[in-house]
Amino acid sequence: MVKVSVSEGVLEGSHEKNEYGGSFYSFKGIPYAEPPLGDLRFKAPQPPKTWTGVRSAKDFGPICYQMNPITKTPWGSEDCLYLNIYTPNLKPEKPLPVMFYIHGGSFAIGGSNDDMYGPEFLIRHDVILVTINYRLEVLGFLGLDSEDAPGNAGMKDQVQAMKWVKKNISSFGGDAENITIFGNSAGGVCVSFHLMSPMTKGLFRRAIMQSGTCTCFWSMPFEPREVVLALAKQLGCHSSDNKVLYEFFKAQPVDSLINLQIPTTMAIKAKNSSEIYFAVVSEKSFDNIERYWSGNSYDGVRSGIHEGVEVMNGYVEDEGIMTAIMTCRNDFTVLMPRFNQFLEEYVPRPITWHCTLVDQFEVGRRIKQFYFQDKKMTFDVINELVKMFSMAAMVYDIIQWQKVCARFSSNKLYFYRFTCKSERNIMANMFGYWKVVGDKKTTCHVDELAYLFPCKGRIKRTEPGTKTFQMIDNVTKLWTNFAKFGNPTPDDSLGVQWSPFTLEEQNYLDIGEDLKLCANPEDDQLPFWEDIYRRYLPQRSHI
Repeated sequence: MVKVSVSEGVLEGSHEKNEYGGSFYSFKGIPYAEPPLGDLRFKAPQPPKTWTGVRSAKDFGPICYQMNPITKTPWGSEDCLYLNIYTPNLKPEKPLPVMFYIHGGSFAIGGSNDDMYGPEFLIRHDVILVTINYRLEVLGFLGLDSEDAPGNAGMKDQVQAMKWVKKNISSFGGDAENITIFGNSAGGVCVSFHLMSPMTKGLFRRAIMQSGTCTCFWSMPFEPREVVLALAKQLGCHSSDNKVLYEFFKAQPVDSLINLQIPTTMAIKAKNSSEIYFAVVSEKSFDNIERYWSGNSYDGVRSGIHEGVEVMNGYVEDEGIMTAIMTCRNDFTVLMPRFNQFLEEYVPRPITWHCTLVDQFEVGRRIKQFYFQDKKMTFDVINELVKMFSMAAMVYDIIQWQKVCARFSSNKLYFYRFTCKSERNIMANMFGYWKVVGDKKTTCHVDELAYLFPCKGRIKRTEPGTKTFQMIDNVTKLWTNFAKFGNPTPDDSLGVQWSPFTLEEQNYLDIGEDLKLCANPEDDQLPFWEDIYRRYLPQRSHI
């Protein structure tokens, strides 16, 4: 019997063998807030109620209600505010560092269960792993600019989970003063907003952003009010009154609030691409309601992140594969004809939002010439297209986050480029990309997760002693060293010293089969993109 007392009562977990060595204690499905049902839909989370007796913590709680991307059927529940804790030692001699993971999934899908995010790799390095569920899509990110639904409920869920962990983690052997938050994609975006939100100050010591920062254009929806009104009309409500809208959305069956396509412009409708419609919004100020975030993300980073928090940030080599998949909704036959016909296809989204059509044509010409010269767009140039997509959707803004932060903050910063390739890199194949390019090894968006977590619902077991497992060992040591010491390479055991990133010395670590310290990331492409943004949209630049 494994029992732990927390602020709400007693939990009973389990003691599990780690197939990669040792064992750990597991506590699943812990409620960190009241179920956000009825009048609590769209509201900030409320602290959980106490319980009597012993509560079982041997099964996962439900994930947020969503469309399963594999089976194309709904699953989960609105009652989803649960977290899981895995610890190697309930009573260590010295409290253990805590790693608090925020899953990605375009703010619309995902969950915390161990089919993806099991502890077996990380826990070998004497850290505690916490994984959480939070509200997604409309349930988590509906913003009406009103007291009833100010927005960012999903972000406030994460804050409530952090508060619960900080309050209770010592009962699991954890150090409440040494918590590292980390996340991938939309989870990385969440981490970077937590670095700025007034609600999160003092809740964590370190942060890791993987393939996503608040400066990525998709982190905040374009004209979110128009998205809300378009959804209301789509569901049958033509009012623009906030009270009417709130009551309407609150009464909707949950099936109406997931897996949404809500084109708000003719261009988006014509492209029929996958979009992120619900994400972080700038909240209005209301009396007696704590505001999570307000403002522009680039300006937020310029104003400075939480003082003293150490940060790791980076991206994977072929980020643009996922962008290609989303751009054509997995129908690659439509991709090249659009690029051959329309210059706007080459234009990064922020410039389409803020610049004239004349400017867009000029930007399109410049980008097309830079990457493709006079070549016809065919799958022969797919590698160049992926490079372009990578910079436009992810890498430019991720590097700019690093540069802006280095310029305006004194925090210690680390930067990486992830290039590991093995049988664990499955994302491109899952979406049919290899059918287009042949069986070519890539490091796609999300692929680094398979070196941090077993992902046992998706990937076959990797045997210790193999070249692939050596990469897993390297990656997990880098991440857990950072969580323990604020330095991913505190000694020479990995054969490299990862130097911090500054504007003067733009160091980064290439994390592949070997670990290589490099400088000036993407220096063959970045100056071109920085010139584009300085000329057409200077507010999205570190200058």
